[in-house]
Amino acid sequence: MFRSAEGIRRLAIGDIIQRNARRYPDRIAIVDGEKHISFSEMENICNQFAHFLLEQGLKKGDRVACVCQNSAEFLFVMYGIAKAGLVWVPITPVLAPADIEYIIDHSDARALVVDDVLYPHVAALLPSLSQVETVVTIPLSGADLPGSTLSFPNAITGHPVHEPDADIHSDDLISIMYTSGTTGRPKGVMHDHVSVYVAALGNIIEGEMTKDDVVTCMLPLFHCAQHVVTMSALAVGAASVVLRGFDPTAFFTAVDKEKISWMVGLPIMYKTMLDHPEAGNYDLSSLRYCLYAMAAMDEGTLRRAIDRFGARFALGTGQTEVYPSTMYFKPEEQLRRFGPYWGISSLTVDTALMDDEGNLLSQGQIGEIVHQGPNVMKGYWKNEQATEQVQTFGWHHTGDLGVFDPDGQLIFIGRKKDMIKTGGENVPAGKVENVILNDSRVANAAVVGLPHEHWGEAVTAFVIPKPGTLLTGEEIINGCKKELAGFEIPKAVVILNQFPMTATGKIQKHVLKETYVKYYAAMET
Repeated sequence: MFRSAEGIRRLAIGDIIQRNARRYPDRIAIVDGEKHISFSEMENICNQFAHFLLEQGLKKGDRVACVCQNSAEFLFVMYGIAKAGLVWVPITPVLAPADIEYIIDHSDARALVVDDVLYPHVAALLPSLSQVETVVTIPLSGADLPGSTLSFPNAITGHPVHEPDADIHSDDLISIMYTSGTTGRPKGVMHDHVSVYVAALGNIIEGEMTKDDVVTCMLPLFHCAQHVVTMSALAVGAASVVLRGFDPTAFFTAVDKEKISWMVGLPIMYKTMLDHPEAGNYDLSSLRYCLYAMAAMDEGTLRRAIDRFGARFALGTGQTEVYPSTMYFKPEEQLRRFGPYWGISSLTVDTALMDDEGNLLSQGQIGEIVHQGPNVMKGYWKNEQATEQVQTFGWHHTGDLGVFDPDGQLIFIGRKKDMIKTGGENVPAGKVENVILNDSRVANAAVVGLPHEHWGEAVTAFVIPKPGTLLTGEEIINGCKKELAGFEIPKAVVILNQFPMTATGKIQKHVLKETYVKYYAAMET
């Protein structure tokens, strides 16, 4: 294939598969159930799908929306999109149909890929999606679909296995990934090849990943965290084991069978695995590196996990707008200090704290966490105003508050919007949550501020006890009294069986606030 001078030097996502198909043609790239796909096989399939997309008349920069769960085919699709010079638009499958329709319309997607099991969720939208000209389904279940539906195997049949002749530059868009939009319409976060590729390479180094690792693909691929971890694994030549989601028994089985050595999960997943009655029935000794993401792990769970798995543990953080990981709380720090530590910046990121006037702050001062680096987004799709706001003063603003300790380790204080203002005092919700989560009887906890006639906002804790555990709100409050100032102690504790959650495992605090907005007013009456 002929490339221009600029193309010779390009950094392109699709080249990851091509290079390892040449270096390690027979190494396993993807494990999905009983399927074991080599790098050379993956390269061929991705190229076939890229040729199919171009044959449909899609041009450089056109968007392809995907409503998919984890699967080998989903990976073939996303790399085929990249190889064709197109833009990947992943969509969270559990979104309401109206939000799915909005994202497809807002991104001007010309093609749509959807799992057969999810097809009924979007079928009613298709007549109104006038710009979508091509629909491809991934046959995960073999469900009956309309005869006009084109399946992925049929789409790639007969297409060439060589790399397509696509004009791709390093700063071309590779994805538009929409944020959750809890307070309004989702915003489309634009990333180019460089930002995602550099983040992946940084994670290989920071996460001590090697070509001999076997890596989990268990968190949803439509989210930036799992997407970049899988990209890191593919870039270094490691194998990725695809799981449809988190099921402890399925995970234990996969570790035992495939000898998984490198995993990423949420803290609540590690808690669940530690307490699972079947954990001792499987050989988990192959695990050597366990990354946890999105939140710090309480001391009790962390100590148990390190002892049980015998692996190196680390925390990685980031956000859709700054492709993860931006910060690493490294293995050597795990048992030295406890609490909401995010650690130090990753290799590719500069991190600072800033006040509302744009002044950078010193050690010990609380401020907004801001970043600079090549993995910062290009901006929000069709939203210049929001882009300017989040990139003011020459830094990307995360909306998170933090403080550096004397050793330069960043401590997460909480979301700027998650600060509870009670009786004239500021209470970081995360600080209270960490105290509650240290109680071995607690499975999960969330703290919010609810309207209160006297306090303005009342610190309120929502707690899920571990199965079979009897736990009262009074016991939680008494535990908080030992660790927190008087104004930080919850005014009430609500015991729940489950939390409203996002598809990526985050507690939807706005739903709790909306549901319990009149909680104290009802108590007063």
